[in-house]
Amino acid sequence: MPVTLAPFTLELPDHRFAPGWNRLPGITVDGTALHITPEDYFFRLNSTGWRIIDWEMVTAHMLPVQESTGTALEQQALEFIDSHARTTHDPAEVLAVAWQVYSYLFREEHLPTLDVPGITVEHLRILAEVSTLTALNKVDEDGNITIVGPAWFFGDTARVVYDLDEATVQALDEVFHGGLFNENRRIESIKAHTALGGRLVHGCQSTPSQKGGVVAPYGTPMDRFRDDLAGFRDEWIRAVRSFGDAA
Repeated sequence: MPVTLAPFTLELPDHRFAPGWNRLPGITVDGTALHITPEDYFFRLNSTGWRIIDWEMVTAHMLPVQESTGTALEQQALEFIDSHARTTHDPAEVLAVAWQVYSYLFREEHLPTLDVPGITVEHLRILAEVSTLTALNKVDEDGNITIVGPAWFFGDTARVVYDLDEATVQALDEVFHGGLFNENRRIESIKAHTALGGRLVHGCQSTPSQKGGVVAPYGTPMDRFRDDLAGFRDEWIRAVRSFGDAA
């Protein structure tokens, strides 16, 4: 059943989120602060607990890990999460960890190897900002999606917040998907997402249809995840697009 959550604020001393985030209900950008009013922001809020690991722990002990012939990287990630994850009920703490995760995954040094024409440092910043907000989305171990915000729908949210055209959104989506299909970036993604308690699961399970995604616990049944996503996707995508119409 729906739960309540008090308004919260993410403070990033070295970063200012794009002012276009103010177009989404429940979000206010004020300098280096990002304020969120949950009752206005979330489409679905049936939980208030997130599993996280401090980024410093991940950088020191998970990022250097190497896969071996006897132990798959995914198994090492699962064991690391089981040993070090904790539950927080503070969404601002989740966002702070997520900003560190995605600043790492979408860092400038990747630009020469992305193989997507026209992508700039500014585009990587967009990817990091949107992905940080998606960290508040949540799917439980039984496959039920318990928390959904507008940033679930990456492409449509990016259009609204950053005034992007379709070609740019498609290019950003290609970069995002590269974290699933480019092996070097996939390895980085598996390691980094331990900080958010799971692995990145994309809603586009057959075609690149910009259905968004979530960091899911290992072992989450994907059939239930898929069916739940299909039930709300179209309605809430229309809602996100309407935020742009009102701008």
